[in-house]
Amino acid sequence: MTSLDLELDLELARERDHHDACRAALARMTADVAEQAVTGEDVAASGADAEALGYHLRSRAKEFGEQPPGPLFFGRLDRADGQIHHIGRRRIAEHPASPPLVIDWRAPVSRAYYQAGAHDPQGVLRRRRFGWAAYSRGDSADLTGLEDEHLAAGEEVVSAIVTGEIERPRIGPMRDIAATIQPEQDDLVRSGPTVSLCVQGAPGTGKTAVGLHRAAYLLYTHPQRVRRSGLLVLGPNRAFLSYISEVLPALGETGIRQSTVEEEIARHEVRAVDDEAAALVKHDVRMAGVLRRALYARVATAESLEGELAVPDGTYRLRLPAEELAGIVTAVREEAPAYATGRDRVRARVVRALQLRAERRAGPLGAAWVRRIERARPVSAFVDACWPDVTPEQVLAEVLSDPADPLLTAEERAEIRWSKPPRSPRSARWSAADLVLLDELAGLIERPAGYGHVVVDEAQDLSPMQCRAIARRADFGSLTVLGDLAQGTTPWAARDWREQLAHLARPEAEIVPLTTGYRVPAAIVELANRLLPELGTDVPAGRSMRTDGEVRIRRVADVAEGVADAVRAALALEGSVGVIAPENLVEPLAEAVAKAVGEGLGEVVGEVSGDVVSTTPAGEGVPVAREFADGRLAVLPATMAKGLEYDHVVVAEPAAIVAAEPRGLHRLYVVLTRAVSRLDVVHREPLPDCLAAQAS
Repeated sequence: MTSLDLELDLELARERDHHDACRAALARMTADVAEQAVTGEDVAASGADAEALGYHLRSRAKEFGEQPPGPLFFGRLDRADGQIHHIGRRRIAEHPASPPLVIDWRAPVSRAYYQAGAHDPQGVLRRRRFGWAAYSRGDSADLTGLEDEHLAAGEEVVSAIVTGEIERPRIGPMRDIAATIQPEQDDLVRSGPTVSLCVQGAPGTGKTAVGLHRAAYLLYTHPQRVRRSGLLVLGPNRAFLSYISEVLPALGETGIRQSTVEEEIARHEVRAVDDEAAALVKHDVRMAGVLRRALYARVATAESLEGELAVPDGTYRLRLPAEELAGIVTAVREEAPAYATGRDRVRARVVRALQLRAERRAGPLGAAWVRRIERARPVSAFVDACWPDVTPEQVLAEVLSDPADPLLTAEERAEIRWSKPPRSPRSARWSAADLVLLDELAGLIERPAGYGHVVVDEAQDLSPMQCRAIARRADFGSLTVLGDLAQGTTPWAARDWREQLAHLARPEAEIVPLTTGYRVPAAIVELANRLLPELGTDVPAGRSMRTDGEVRIRRVADVAEGVADAVRAALALEGSVGVIAPENLVEPLAEAVAKAVGEGLGEVVGEVSGDVVSTTPAGEGVPVAREFADGRLAVLPATMAKGLEYDHVVVAEPAAIVAAEPRGLHRLYVVLTRAVSRLDVVHREPLPDCLAAQAS
């Protein structure tokens, strides 16, 4: 054994001992928090204070109890001032007042771990990275290697540990990237709480990870501000949310709402399906104006208000002339409050005007008098007449029964008109697009409580009306908008970020491109880049730091047999496998794959995502994804692939994927970039022209 080997063994032994000390300290922290949650129930305090304290202690106990297993640190900084800091996913200390054994990756002192370099050491003498066995649950024996950079001496190397972690096969849900954040990603993650960002990220650049880590960073650095209003993560579908579900808990953050736009606006069950033409009209931003006018058409105009208001007050009768009433309604309308707030203001100002008249006669009047006049029949009748109470369903039912707004063309009005209007709004069968319109009306009537921060992934696929629904939920908060214009697949997909940000009420947000990929190999990125000139979007081509990866394009006589062969070969290697196909081939290919792996038809794991307007009634013939080989292998429709990643992807019949929808080339771009190690393209039909040159 050489002296270098001996020195490495000694260093590993010291670091393993430190990890054991950290593990023991974390166990004590967990036990202390659990004990505090129990004893805190007996603390004497007011009802509200006791409830708040109990909630805080129970939440901390739950957070510690739910922490996933794994290594407690991944890096170390040796600073010029003599301090040594181990960097991990959460702070660990022997005692709250003691120096930490591990510093949270989000702490200010940790930033040098990501940003320091030989050109700018930032006071760091040595940066150490730790190599842990794959899928380690945190046993100290799993610490298998370390790697030092002596930054003060001008040493800067490409980290084999970081490269190995990035290229490690992907099985199961998405992992956090706290150990491998790159400097340009770190800049975005550490943006302040009032800053709204739009990240245009090519495939494999880590935009989703950046958004989730920014959420974790904001919760750490501004806990009261963000937690008070809440933090919302919006994804395109449940399959995607399931894939990212373990990232925030791994970073020490639990209880974060992760949802879809459809779930956030789900006032009713979807029981109807629009054709594409109708859905396009309903998702158009002009519908916001149509709905606003339809709602406020109920408010009386000054010209329509005739006659005075007379309200009995004992033996007297208080009177307000028509012109004063008209002035109240006009003034409130000009203030442009939410509809329900406007109704309340009209009532309050009418009552105040009556109170002033009564007090000139009888002197000051108390709250009981005000409440009695507020409930007086003439006052309620006037408010109902000039500013009627209404529900979103009532307004939308009238609009769809007889669309008449000139903002829409005659053809567009015909597209959205109900062929057979329901007897009442309660019996209406609402479509998915109708729910977006109902949410717009609900926001006009009574503005919803907002979140402190909202992370929006796959934002390029949002319609203008969906963007408005998100903007209402972030009225006083900030946004992290993530997406790739080249991956837009909905009929209303954005073609320009500035326009999309305007719909999100953040026109001033900075647009930051991420073009360097760390997950998708260069060979796959170069193949996908061939599609970019055909997509009609102005986005920079992606590039990859990875020189590994493999692309095979094969023309076969039988696609099912060719896919089965590719699956057998892929399963012989390490990592996850995804077979992505046109919707009509999913079931036949699932059967072929089942035979290839010697299993049944596989477990159904999710329905197709909602980013394509379908004419298929809900629940009838909806394509699904199927899993085999204990979740290592999946067969799924192309419409469900967005946001997912597999080590080995088998793409079946690219030409059929392109032909299946108007933005089929965008869909194919998404599909090709789901592979993070190897890509097999299996086809019988001729390839799209932009790929044919690659295959020749």
